[in-house]
Amino acid sequence: MSTANLNRLDQEPPTGRTVPKVASEQIMRGQREIVIQHGPEEYRLRITAMGKLILTK
Repeated sequence: MSTANLNRLDQEPPTGRTVPKVASEQIMRGQREIVIQHGPEEYRLRITAMGKLILTK
C-alpha cells in the first residue's frame, strides 16, 4: 500500500467518528491463520509467506 493510501486510511470517516485501529499482531496472537466468526459465516484470515494478510470465506 502506498503512503498516499495509508494517509487516506488515517483520516476521519465522513461521519466525523474515528475508525478504530488494531495491530494485526493483536488479532493473530502469534498464529499464521485464524478463523473469524461473523454471524453464521466463518472467514479465515491468514498471513502469507510474503507477510500479506488474506481474508477468505
